[in-house]
Amino acid sequence: MDTLTAIETRRAVKHFDPSHRMSEEEIGRLLGLALKSPTAFNIQNWRFVLLRDPAHRREVRKAAWDQAQVTDASLLVVLCANLKSWEQEPGRYWRNAPREVQEYMVPAIDAYYRGKPLVERDEAMRSCGIAAQTLMLAARAMGYDSCPMDGFDFEAVARLINLPADHVIAMFVAIGKASKEAWPRGGQLDPAEVVRIDRF
Repeated sequence: MDTLTAIETRRAVKHFDPSHRMSEEEIGRLLGLALKSPTAFNIQNWRFVLLRDPAHRREVRKAAWDQAQVTDASLLVVLCANLKSWEQEPGRYWRNAPREVQEYMVPAIDAYYRGKPLVERDEAMRSCGIAAQTLMLAARAMGYDSCPMDGFDFEAVARLINLPADHVIAMFVAIGKASKEAWPRGGQLDPAEVVRIDRF
């Protein structure tokens, strides 16, 4: 499936075939594509927690308003971000770049993030949002359906996945084979309402 078709046909599916299993090769391919998502300064701050144990997923479902896609989707990804990835061996993010690029970028990372907790969090959410869209479009192109989710108790899920203190959860992405079509689109706003040229 081409990219434009994947964008046109991607929907937030709520009902998945619980008997369907994705192959390890498919999961690896999907995650490999997600890892190509861009991040500011290439710090790759996203972390993908794959919930695979059925009992664990049932516990997470309790913290997610009993939404069936948590247990029924073939793959449930908890998209998290490491808020401190910018200071954890930042040279590795540019190790393959020419020396002059490394000498510019690595200090720039520190200058951008140090002492700025809101920037850390904002970049975490941006990075995870981009990765989530990459996951959903890649899944669609591979013939799968998906659902982005923020309808859950973030603190309870953090405990269930042993989230480190310097990490945050952005969202879930459920991926699998739809067992029921998504609802019709609720109503897209007219471009004239949401697009501005140069300024508001």
